[in-house]
Amino acid sequence: MHDLIQRARDWIDSDPDPQTRREMESLVDAADYDELSARLDSHLQFGTAGIRGEVGAGPNRMNRAVVIRTTRGLADYLLDTSERSERPVVIGFDARPTSRGFAEDAAGVLAAAGLKVRFFADYAPTPLVAFAVKHLHAAAGVVVTASHNPPADNGYKVYADNGAQIIPPTDVAIAEAIESAPPAMEVPLLSMAFDESSPLVSSLSTEIEEAYWQEVDAARPAPHPSQISIVYTPIHGVGGDLIHDVFKRAGFTQVRSVPEQGEPDGTFPTVSFPNPEEPGALDLALRQAADSSADLVIANDPDADRLAAVVRHQGEWRTLTGNELGVLLGDYVLRHWNLDQVPIVINSIVSSPMLEKIAAVREAHHEQTLTGFKWIANAGIALEEQGVGIFAFGYEEALGFTVGRVVRDKDGISAALVFADLVSGLRDSGMTPVDRLIEMWEQVGVWASAQHSITRLNSTGPQEIATAVERLADEPPSSVAGIEVTDFTDYRTGAESRPSWLGAQSLLEMSLGEQGRVLVRPSGTEPKLKIYADLSAEAGPDPLSSQAELTERAREVATNLAGTLSF
Repeated sequence: MHDLIQRARDWIDSDPDPQTRREMESLVDAADYDELSARLDSHLQFGTAGIRGEVGAGPNRMNRAVVIRTTRGLADYLLDTSERSERPVVIGFDARPTSRGFAEDAAGVLAAAGLKVRFFADYAPTPLVAFAVKHLHAAAGVVVTASHNPPADNGYKVYADNGAQIIPPTDVAIAEAIESAPPAMEVPLLSMAFDESSPLVSSLSTEIEEAYWQEVDAARPAPHPSQISIVYTPIHGVGGDLIHDVFKRAGFTQVRSVPEQGEPDGTFPTVSFPNPEEPGALDLALRQAADSSADLVIANDPDADRLAAVVRHQGEWRTLTGNELGVLLGDYVLRHWNLDQVPIVINSIVSSPMLEKIAAVREAHHEQTLTGFKWIANAGIALEEQGVGIFAFGYEEALGFTVGRVVRDKDGISAALVFADLVSGLRDSGMTPVDRLIEMWEQVGVWASAQHSITRLNSTGPQEIATAVERLADEPPSSVAGIEVTDFTDYRTGAESRPSWLGAQSLLEMSLGEQGRVLVRPSGTEPKLKIYADLSAEAGPDPLSSQAELTERAREVATNLAGTLSF
């Protein structure tokens, strides 16, 4: 216990923030060894998603000291890369209570290191920051956001100079530089950097929003403005102003925000979990849509890089899954493709195989990547450089979509506009998005997906999950829920024979032949083992009923496999 207390005191001595110093001191005074251990025995790991965690004192929490050392590591990495050191770093932040302060600390560290900084003076959607990195040919980008995490969290995301999230070996190099950074109290810091007293630090103008709009508008596959009534919720996030501007300029004038959720508020007062996938997150929007007889409900997560949609079909509201939105948008882009080059469409490996079937029909090039949009974006860039074609569309089943080359990351704002074009065009033909899904099912077969998660919150949880994966790899089943396993792939091995975007990962795939497949992987952000089941069947005389039945069967397959795993 003496060592734990000493490490706490060492942290206090190195922390420049009086608030978190007092927080750690109170834990020491209370002899709260469990909490001290949770905060001090490990630290937030910097990786391809940057860092993310609960706000609080200690190296295993998000705080000013962690942000300052992380940024010093990023600065040292950029300074060691001479071709990047003269270009600016773009900084943006969301509406969480600590985000602006963390972002200003990041700007202060970069400026003190002699690097130029361009920052958004107010809350900014994550896709707009990613766009600014590309548009300004910046050296890197930093977004302080925890996206759709619970209110207690915050995070720090890094973009490379290509406008996409960092991937290996960049993340490893930055992580090593962070490890070598001095204690936060010793890191040079320009205080109050957002006052623009330094010639190295300047705010971004509205030119970024204008350039973003111009590229988004040019990338629309088939602009179709109309007076359809749209209810929108940013779920207390930062996408509202930009999405209203974009929609108005695109010709959609009947867009109304949910008033209780329309303003940025990082405490998220109306939801416990600000994720549009979570039950209840869209209740206020659906209530408003019912009261106003709206045609469409769209939602972004708090940093506006994800899109959710609820559509009307035969008088009933239907929430589209991420896979359904993905195949609708992908097919729409390909149906309206008018360039000479081959279109490239990409989805993450845990997303539905249906996009691959659609791509084959449309004579497009299809790829799948590891989970995480960083892989989709970087795969698209690499395939273009190889002369394969032009990146047209990418998606992941967790409501992440990007259309064209405007943003090299998921973009819930431009995707929302393109989806509104899609809905408007279908409406003029007397169809709904569900009708279009049915047409696609009749063409390439019905696809249904389901997930099952096994959570282990105890201290040995990560090891239990790793052991379960090892056992499954050593003894894969011959069948799952009565369906024969025809092939088995362990993505932990064989990376040398796959493209870089399908490298080594703790991921197991069981092929079920023509009937589909099952995937098993540990979550990258939570103590969970995730099981994904994707099944296919003929559409039959009633495709909607076939899809509902197949979805239940997919749930059965995922649950059945979970029951066979040893923990």
